Amino acid sequence: MSTTFTGFSPHSLAFFEELAANNAKPWFEAHRDEYEEFLLEPLKALVNDLAGPMLAIDPGLITIPAVDRTISRIYRDTRFSRNKSPYKTCLWITFKRPSPDWKTAPCFFFEIRAEGYRYGMGFYSATRETMDTLRHFIETEPDRFREEVGWLGGQELFTVAGECYKRPLNATLPDDLQEWHRRKNLFLVCNRQPDGRLFTRGIVEDLQTGFERLAPLYHLLWRLRG
Repeated sequence: MSTTFTGFSPHSLAFFEELAANNAKPWFEAHRDEYEEFLLEPLKALVNDLAGPMLAIDPGLITIPAVDRTISRIYRDTRFSRNKSPYKTCLWITFKRPSPDWKTAPCFFFEIRAEGYRYGMGFYSATRETMDTLRHFIETEPDRFREEVGWLGGQELFTVAGECYKRPLNATLPDDLQEWHRRKNLFLVCNRQPDGRLFTRGIVEDLQTGFERLAPLYHLLWRLRG
């Protein structure tokens, strides 16, 4: 298979739809070649093409195009879940630093599913300590924080996301800071329905441009995490 990404196929999305309707080992084994052709190999090529730009952002990032390195497994861990479906109906790539606690550190991601795709940067599951450090920064240096995130107000690509506390932790803060201060977790995300970019090399350009735009905030989150 080519190591250069040329776009996903419409069959990539159709595979997820069919898998959702036939989420069992016999069906998957009978269609494993489709999984590899329409999802696994394109994801490897996408990681390969993004490796250089990602290392320019952070030389410590893992950029090996392989499952369990940058590419998620399609097999679900059902040990502690009521949902015993053995396979995931979405896949993702993650650019992260090597760490046993990578889920608590900022990373870049791209995810594809039947309904569309999304990409961005942030925490998979930030610790309370990390979010408290961010809150302290917001409270003590609000103007500097606004400078760090001010570019978000002039664009419509990325939105702030992550579970929030039901009530403000500091009711004196204005709304623009509350959007960040109330978060239990934090990530920036661009959500897209299937479009022409997904089926061409254009998605490589979109991800590179988007990740580069998120890079200053990525480095800020690393500094706050310590």
